[in-house]
Amino acid sequence: MNKLRILLILCSGFACSLPLLAQPNGTLVGQDSTNRIITTAVPFLTITPDSRAAALGDAGVATSADANSAYWNSAKLVRIDQGFGGSASYTPWLGKIINDMYIFYLSGFYKINREQAVGVSMKYFDLGEIQFNKGPNPIDILGRYNPREVAFDVTYSRLLTENFSIGGSIRYIHSNLTGSGITGQADSKPGNSLAVDLGVFYTKQLLNNSSVLSLGANVSNLGNKISYSDAQSKDFIPANLRIGGSYKMDLDPLNSLTFILDFNKLMVPSPYPGSKSQPFLSGTFSSFTDARGGFKEEMHEITTSLGIEYWYNQLFAGRVGYFYEAADKGNRKYLTAGLGLRYNLFGFDMAYVVPTNKRELPTAEQIRVTLMILMAKRATEDESVTD
Repeated sequence: MNKLRILLILCSGFACSLPLLAQPNGTLVGQDSTNRIITTAVPFLTITPDSRAAALGDAGVATSADANSAYWNSAKLVRIDQGFGGSASYTPWLGKIINDMYIFYLSGFYKINREQAVGVSMKYFDLGEIQFNKGPNPIDILGRYNPREVAFDVTYSRLLTENFSIGGSIRYIHSNLTGSGITGQADSKPGNSLAVDLGVFYTKQLLNNSSVLSLGANVSNLGNKISYSDAQSKDFIPANLRIGGSYKMDLDPLNSLTFILDFNKLMVPSPYPGSKSQPFLSGTFSSFTDARGGFKEEMHEITTSLGIEYWYNQLFAGRVGYFYEAADKGNRKYLTAGLGLRYNLFGFDMAYVVPTNKRELPTAEQIRVTLMILMAKRATEDESVTD
């Protein structure tokens, strides 16, 4: 396997998560034979794209529908009130160190009728310009290149009953970490894969319609392993199971509070000798029982996201959240906060992240923003088979 390829995958993983931070002894977690942290290719797929969810501790599988619902749970999209619209989000990456890495997310949706909605989205990760060297001397410079990764999605969401909906997305993934020919190695190439998302969503009004309980589950990035060289060298993409719920209560006609809880589990084999060589399907299903530490370690592989969202008259929102990950599985722990505004057809969200474990985060102390445009719903809803 090309050494440069390994280095670039590790760098991409570092850019997208904290498991590759240096340890006190100076080694990388990824080099430690006792490492229990799950790593994958294209980890940018798991990065929260929109500022609303980012301010809620990265929770969103059962929150109210908006223009970014397809990322969190495709089944939510049909619940959106507007007829069509879209959003654009910008997330600076490692902004305290460099200024040319960022994630850009663009989404759009169209509500066909009362029971059907479709959406499209694009997630683009720019890793900035990198100089490639094969040695320490100037003559060893191979060139400069701008690594980048991108995913394109198409989503369909359908209402089955007044309370229950389903949805799915098809995703094309392209990861170009080295550029064509810049390494001088014939076995280095861009990686490509196809994946699908499947989601379910249930929501019901309670207490004389003064509160709403919502439950959701979403499996994302179910797809073939990705290769950057020969067909025998393949890596898992970050298949993920997310389940959660939210409870919204109206304090009065103008004020409401929503409490949100999400759990995440990567459907990728736990790290042990030979785990990465498993086929896609067997590796995905065995990921729930393969941890070397048994049930306790399997529970450590579940991350928790908590959030509280306050709305005033559906015009102004305040949000706080918390994200927790076990110390032996990455040790990401951080508080989040943000604001939201809605006025006529337009919306604006922002988020801010503060680590709570004295470790740096790629998005720490950086403002993330989302802009939305939402067109009003039809004056009369079309009849549907769910009536």
